[in-house]
Amino acid sequence: MKDKNIPAIEFNHVYKCFPGMKTDAVNDITMDIYDGEFITILGSSGCGKTTLLKMVNRLYDYTGGDIRFYGKSIKEINEVDHRRNIGYVVQAGGLFPHKTVRDNIATVPKLLKWDKKRIETRVDELLDTIGLDAEDYRNRYPRSLSGGQQQRVGIARALAADPNVLLMDEPFGAIDAITRTALQAEVQRLQEKTKKTILFVTHDIQEAFKLGSRVIIMHEGKLQQYDTPDKIMLHPANEFVSKLVSADDPIVRMKVISLGAIMEKVHGDIDAQGIFKSETSPVEETLPIFLKDRSKVIYVENAAGEIAGMVSWNQIANIV
Repeated sequence: MKDKNIPAIEFNHVYKCFPGMKTDAVNDITMDIYDGEFITILGSSGCGKTTLLKMVNRLYDYTGGDIRFYGKSIKEINEVDHRRNIGYVVQAGGLFPHKTVRDNIATVPKLLKWDKKRIETRVDELLDTIGLDAEDYRNRYPRSLSGGQQQRVGIARALAADPNVLLMDEPFGAIDAITRTALQAEVQRLQEKTKKTILFVTHDIQEAFKLGSRVIIMHEGKLQQYDTPDKIMLHPANEFVSKLVSADDPIVRMKVISLGAIMEKVHGDIDAQGIFKSETSPVEETLPIFLKDRSKVIYVENAAGEIAGMVSWNQIANIV
Protein backbone atom coordinates (compact mmCIF):
# COMPACT_ATOMS: atom_id res chain seq x y z
CA MET A 1 0.00 0.00 0.00
CA LYS A 2 1.32 3.43 -0.95
CA ASP A 3 2.01 5.88 1.87
CA LYS A 4 -0.14 8.97 1.23
CA ASN A 5 2.41 11.09 3.11
CA ILE A 6 5.15 10.23 0.60
CA PRO A 7 5.00 12.14 -2.70
CA ALA A 8 4.27 10.10 -5.80
CA ILE A 9 6.96 12.12 -7.58
CA GLU A 10 9.56 14.26 -5.84
CA PHE A 11 11.98 16.61 -7.60
CA ASN A 12 15.05 17.56 -5.54
CA HIS A 13 17.17 20.31 -7.15
CA VAL A 14 16.87 18.69 -10.57
CA TYR A 15 18.96 19.95 -13.48
CA LYS A 16 19.11 18.90 -17.12
CA CYS A 17 21.74 20.17 -19.54
CA PHE A 18 21.90 18.75 -23.06
CA PRO A 19 25.33 18.31 -24.70
CA GLY A 20 26.40 21.39 -26.60
CA MET A 21 23.92 23.65 -24.80
CA LYS A 22 25.24 26.61 -22.80
CA THR A 23 22.19 26.86 -20.54
CA ASP A 24 20.24 24.27 -18.58
CA ALA A 25 17.01 23.02 -20.17
CA VAL A 26 15.75 22.49 -16.62
CA ASN A 27 17.32 24.52 -13.83
CA ASP A 28 17.14 23.58 -10.11
CA ILE A 29 13.57 22.25 -9.90
CA THR A 30 12.36 21.25 -6.43
CA MET A 31 8.72 20.26 -5.87
CA ASP A 32 6.44 17.41 -4.78
CA ILE A 33 3.52 15.80 -6.60
CA TYR A 34 1.16 13.68 -4.52
CA ASP A 35 -0.81 10.56 -5.38
CA GLY A 36 -4.02 11.29 -7.29
CA GLU A 37 -3.16 14.88 -8.21
CA PHE A 38 -3.86 16.27 -11.68
CA ILE A 39 -0.88 18.53 -12.37
CA THR A 40 -0.66 20.68 -15.49
CA ILE A 41 2.67 22.04 -16.71
CA LEU A 42 2.38 25.39 -18.46
CA GLY A 43 4.84 27.51 -20.38
CA SER A 44 5.88 28.70 -23.82
CA SER A 45 7.82 26.56 -26.31
CA GLY A 46 11.34 25.76 -25.13
CA CYS A 47 10.69 26.51 -21.46
CA GLY A 48 11.59 22.96 -20.35
CA LYS A 49 8.13 21.53 -19.68
CA THR A 50 8.48 18.48 -21.98
CA THR A 51 12.03 17.87 -20.74
CA LEU A 52 10.67 17.86 -17.18
CA LEU A 53 8.03 15.31 -18.17
CA LYS A 54 10.47 13.01 -19.98
CA MET A 55 12.80 12.88 -16.99
CA VAL A 56 10.02 11.34 -14.91
CA ASN A 57 9.99 8.15 -17.02
CA ARG A 58 13.71 8.39 -17.86
CA LEU A 59 13.33 9.07 -21.54
CA TYR A 60 15.83 11.74 -20.52
CA ASP A 61 18.22 11.27 -17.62
CA TYR A 62 18.74 14.29 -15.40
CA THR A 63 22.17 15.88 -15.11
CA GLY A 64 21.98 16.73 -11.42
CA GLY A 65 19.74 16.41 -8.39
CA ASP A 66 17.33 13.53 -7.99
CA ILE A 67 13.79 12.42 -8.83
CA ARG A 68 12.10 10.04 -6.41
CA PHE A 69 9.15 7.82 -7.27
CA TYR A 70 7.10 6.91 -4.19
CA GLY A 71 10.14 7.57 -2.02
CA LYS A 72 12.75 5.77 -4.12
CA SER A 73 15.24 7.35 -6.50
CA ILE A 74 14.24 6.47 -10.05
CA LYS A 75 17.88 5.64 -10.79
CA GLU A 76 17.57 2.79 -8.28
CA ILE A 77 14.55 1.35 -10.10
CA ASN A 78 14.90 -0.96 -13.10
CA GLU A 79 14.42 1.34 -16.09
CA VAL A 80 12.06 -0.99 -18.00
CA ASP A 81 9.94 -1.77 -14.93
CA HIS A 82 9.77 1.93 -14.10
CA ARG A 83 8.46 2.88 -17.55
CA ARG A 84 5.87 0.12 -17.48
CA ASN A 85 4.45 1.66 -14.32
CA ILE A 86 4.03 5.03 -16.05
CA GLY A 87 1.58 5.60 -18.90
CA TYR A 88 2.66 7.99 -21.64
CA VAL A 89 0.40 9.87 -24.08
CA VAL A 90 1.76 12.06 -26.86
CA GLN A 91 0.19 14.44 -29.35
CA ALA A 92 -2.15 12.74 -31.87
CA GLY A 93 -2.06 9.51 -29.86
CA GLY A 94 1.17 8.14 -31.31
CA LEU A 95 -0.55 4.92 -32.38
CA PHE A 96 1.21 2.21 -34.38
CA PRO A 97 -0.40 2.57 -37.83
CA HIS A 98 0.10 -1.12 -38.75
CA LYS A 99 -1.64 -2.39 -35.62
CA THR A 100 -5.34 -2.61 -34.85
CA VAL A 101 -6.92 -0.70 -32.00
CA ARG A 102 -6.89 -3.92 -29.97
CA ASP A 103 -3.18 -4.53 -30.56
CA ASN A 104 -2.28 -0.90 -29.86
CA ILE A 105 -4.01 -1.01 -26.48
CA ALA A 106 -2.52 -4.43 -25.74
CA THR A 107 1.09 -3.31 -26.32
CA VAL A 108 2.24 -3.20 -22.69
CA PRO A 109 0.07 -6.11 -21.42
CA LYS A 110 1.70 -8.29 -24.10
CA LEU A 111 5.15 -7.19 -22.95
CA LEU A 112 4.09 -8.15 -19.43
CA LYS A 113 3.02 -11.56 -20.80
CA TRP A 114 -0.60 -11.33 -19.75
CA ASP A 115 -2.70 -14.24 -20.97
CA LYS A 116 -4.92 -13.72 -24.01
CA LYS A 117 -8.23 -13.72 -22.10
CA ARG A 118 -6.98 -11.11 -19.62
CA ILE A 119 -5.78 -8.90 -22.47
CA GLU A 120 -9.07 -9.17 -24.38
CA THR A 121 -11.04 -8.32 -21.25
CA ARG A 122 -8.82 -5.32 -20.50
CA VAL A 123 -9.01 -4.01 -24.09
CA ASP A 124 -12.82 -4.16 -24.12
CA GLU A 125 -13.00 -2.61 -20.65
CA LEU A 126 -10.84 0.33 -21.71
CA LEU A 127 -12.72 0.86 -24.97
CA ASP A 128 -15.91 1.10 -22.93
CA THR A 129 -14.19 3.50 -20.52
CA ILE A 130 -13.18 5.88 -23.32
CA GLY A 131 -16.61 5.72 -24.95
CA LEU A 132 -15.83 3.54 -28.00
CA ASP A 133 -17.89 0.42 -28.72
CA ALA A 134 -15.57 -2.60 -28.51
CA GLU A 135 -17.39 -4.60 -31.20
CA ASP A 136 -17.12 -1.70 -33.61
CA TYR A 137 -13.61 -0.42 -32.86
CA ARG A 138 -11.31 -3.19 -31.62
CA ASN A 139 -10.37 -4.43 -35.11
CA ARG A 140 -10.07 -1.04 -36.76
CA TYR A 141 -6.77 0.53 -37.79
CA PRO A 142 -5.75 4.07 -36.76
CA ARG A 143 -6.24 5.43 -40.28
CA SER A 144 -9.98 4.76 -40.00
CA LEU A 145 -10.30 6.80 -36.79
CA SER A 146 -10.83 10.52 -36.33
CA GLY A 147 -8.20 12.56 -34.50
CA GLY A 148 -10.28 12.53 -31.33
CA GLN A 149 -10.80 8.77 -31.53
CA GLN A 150 -7.08 8.19 -32.05
CA GLN A 151 -6.35 10.27 -28.97
CA ARG A 152 -8.86 8.27 -26.93
CA VAL A 153 -7.19 5.04 -28.01
CA GLY A 154 -3.80 6.53 -27.09
CA ILE A 155 -5.11 7.23 -23.59
CA ALA A 156 -6.51 3.70 -23.34
CA ARG A 157 -3.13 2.26 -24.37
CA ALA A 158 -1.39 4.33 -21.69
CA LEU A 159 -3.82 3.01 -19.06
CA ALA A 160 -3.73 -0.62 -20.21
CA ALA A 161 -1.38 -1.99 -17.54
CA ASP A 162 -2.99 0.14 -14.82
CA PRO A 163 0.01 2.41 -14.14
CA ASN A 164 0.18 4.64 -11.08
CA VAL A 165 1.17 7.71 -13.08
CA LEU A 166 0.05 9.05 -16.46
CA LEU A 167 2.22 11.49 -18.43
CA MET A 168 0.50 13.49 -21.17
CA ASP A 169 2.60 15.65 -23.51
CA GLU A 170 0.36 18.23 -25.23
CA PRO A 171 -2.06 15.43 -26.14
CA PHE A 172 -4.76 17.71 -27.56
CA GLY A 173 -2.51 20.20 -29.36
CA ALA A 174 -3.39 18.99 -32.88
CA ILE A 175 -7.13 18.57 -32.35
CA ASP A 176 -9.95 20.95 -33.28
CA ALA A 177 -11.50 23.09 -30.54
CA ILE A 178 -14.79 21.18 -30.22
CA THR A 179 -13.10 17.77 -29.97
CA ARG A 180 -10.51 19.23 -27.61
CA THR A 181 -13.19 20.41 -25.19
CA ALA A 182 -14.83 16.97 -25.27
CA LEU A 183 -11.50 15.23 -24.61
CA GLN A 184 -10.70 17.57 -21.73
CA ALA A 185 -13.98 16.54 -20.09
CA GLU A 186 -13.18 12.89 -20.81
CA VAL A 187 -9.76 13.11 -19.16
CA GLN A 188 -11.29 14.85 -16.13
CA ARG A 189 -13.86 12.06 -15.84
CA LEU A 190 -11.19 9.36 -16.17
CA GLN A 191 -9.03 10.98 -13.52
CA GLU A 192 -11.95 11.25 -11.11
CA LYS A 193 -12.78 7.59 -11.75
CA THR A 194 -9.28 6.09 -11.66
CA LYS A 195 -7.56 8.53 -9.23
CA LYS A 196 -4.38 8.36 -11.31
CA THR A 197 -1.60 10.86 -10.79
CA ILE A 198 -1.50 12.87 -14.02
CA LEU A 199 1.17 15.25 -15.35
CA PHE A 200 -0.21 17.11 -18.34
CA VAL A 201 1.95 19.41 -20.48
CA THR A 202 0.22 22.25 -22.32
CA HIS A 203 0.92 25.72 -23.67
CA ASP A 204 -2.80 26.58 -23.44
CA ILE A 205 -3.51 28.66 -20.33
CA GLN A 206 -7.24 27.93 -20.20
CA GLU A 207 -6.56 24.20 -20.54
CA ALA A 208 -3.96 24.28 -17.76
CA PHE A 209 -6.31 26.05 -15.36
CA LYS A 210 -9.34 23.98 -16.32
CA LEU A 211 -7.68 20.61 -15.78
CA GLY A 212 -5.04 21.16 -13.13
CA SER A 213 -5.66 20.82 -9.41
CA ARG A 214 -2.25 22.53 -9.28
CA VAL A 215 -0.32 24.20 -12.08
CA ILE A 216 3.43 24.27 -12.71
CA ILE A 217 4.51 27.42 -14.57
CA MET A 218 7.95 27.35 -16.19
CA HIS A 219 10.09 29.90 -18.00
CA GLU A 220 13.60 29.39 -19.40
CA GLY A 221 13.98 26.12 -17.53
CA LYS A 222 13.06 27.53 -14.13
CA LEU A 223 10.02 26.99 -11.95
CA GLN A 224 8.14 30.29 -11.68
CA GLN A 225 5.15 29.20 -9.61
CA TYR A 226 3.52 25.96 -8.50
CA ASP A 227 0.09 26.38 -6.97
CA THR A 228 -3.65 26.09 -7.48
CA PRO A 229 -5.27 28.07 -10.32
CA ASP A 230 -7.04 30.26 -7.75
CA LYS A 231 -3.84 31.21 -5.94
CA ILE A 232 -1.89 31.80 -9.14
CA MET A 233 -4.57 34.15 -10.42
CA LEU A 234 -5.05 35.93 -7.08
CA HIS A 235 -1.37 35.99 -6.09
CA PRO A 236 0.96 35.63 -9.10
CA ALA A 237 4.54 35.03 -7.96
CA ASN A 238 6.13 37.57 -10.30
CA GLU A 239 5.56 39.80 -13.30
CA PHE A 240 6.19 36.98 -15.78
CA VAL A 241 3.44 34.84 -14.25
CA SER A 242 1.07 37.78 -14.01
CA LYS A 243 1.47 38.60 -17.70
CA LEU A 244 1.36 34.96 -18.81
CA VAL A 245 -1.96 34.23 -17.12
CA SER A 246 -3.44 37.74 -17.65
CA ALA A 247 -3.94 38.09 -13.92
CA ASP A 248 -5.06 41.72 -14.29
CA ASP A 249 -7.78 40.92 -16.83
CA PRO A 250 -11.14 40.86 -15.00
CA ILE A 251 -12.74 38.56 -17.59
CA VAL A 252 -9.97 35.98 -17.25
CA ARG A 253 -10.06 36.27 -13.45
CA MET A 254 -13.79 35.54 -13.37
CA LYS A 255 -13.32 32.48 -15.58
CA VAL A 256 -10.56 31.01 -13.40
CA ILE A 257 -11.19 32.03 -9.80
CA SER A 258 -13.60 29.73 -7.99
CA LEU A 259 -16.29 30.69 -5.51
CA GLY A 260 -14.53 28.60 -2.89
CA ALA A 261 -11.51 30.91 -3.10
CA ILE A 262 -13.42 34.11 -2.32
CA MET A 263 -16.38 32.96 -0.19
CA GLU A 264 -16.98 34.05 3.37
CA LYS A 265 -16.74 30.82 5.33
CA VAL A 266 -19.59 29.77 7.60
CA HIS A 267 -19.39 27.50 10.62
CA GLY A 268 -22.10 25.24 11.92
CA ASP A 269 -25.54 24.57 10.47
CA ILE A 270 -27.42 27.43 8.87
CA ASP A 271 -30.94 27.51 7.54
CA ALA A 272 -30.27 28.69 4.00
CA GLN A 273 -32.80 29.29 1.28
CA GLY A 274 -32.06 30.71 -2.13
CA ILE A 275 -29.32 30.15 -4.70
CA PHE A 276 -26.69 27.45 -4.25
CA LYS A 277 -23.45 26.94 -6.17
CA SER A 278 -20.53 24.52 -5.90
CA GLU A 279 -17.29 25.79 -4.37
CA THR A 280 -15.55 24.80 -7.62
CA SER A 281 -17.86 26.94 -9.77
CA PRO A 282 -16.12 29.90 -11.44
CA VAL A 283 -17.05 33.40 -10.38
CA GLU A 284 -18.44 34.16 -13.85
CA GLU A 285 -21.43 31.88 -13.17
CA THR A 286 -22.70 34.38 -10.60
CA LEU A 287 -22.76 37.40 -12.91
CA PRO A 288 -26.26 36.88 -14.37
CA ILE A 289 -27.57 36.57 -10.80
CA PHE A 290 -25.90 39.70 -9.46
CA LEU A 291 -26.63 41.77 -12.56
CA LYS A 292 -30.33 41.26 -11.81
CA ASP A 293 -30.05 41.86 -8.08
CA ARG A 294 -26.84 42.85 -6.32
CA SER A 295 -28.41 42.39 -2.90
CA LYS A 296 -28.64 38.61 -3.29
CA VAL A 297 -26.42 36.15 -1.44
CA ILE A 298 -25.19 32.92 -3.03
CA TYR A 299 -24.60 29.92 -0.79
CA VAL A 300 -21.51 27.87 -1.63
CA GLU A 301 -21.56 24.10 -1.17
CA ASN A 302 -18.57 21.81 -0.67
CA ALA A 303 -18.09 18.36 -2.24
CA ALA A 304 -20.25 16.78 0.47
CA GLY A 305 -23.17 19.09 -0.35
CA GLU A 306 -22.76 21.06 2.87
CA ILE A 307 -22.90 24.85 2.97
CA ALA A 308 -19.30 26.00 3.32
CA GLY A 309 -19.69 29.70 2.74
CA MET A 310 -21.48 32.66 1.18
CA VAL A 311 -20.67 35.06 -1.65
CA SER A 312 -22.05 38.56 -2.04
CA TRP A 313 -21.66 41.14 -4.80
CA ASN A 314 -19.00 42.98 -2.78
CA GLN A 315 -16.72 39.93 -2.89
CA ILE A 316 -17.15 39.66 -6.66
CA ALA A 317 -16.43 43.37 -7.10
CA ASN A 318 -13.23 43.06 -5.07
CA ILE A 319 -11.63 40.65 -7.54
CA VAL A 320 -12.67 42.34 -10.78
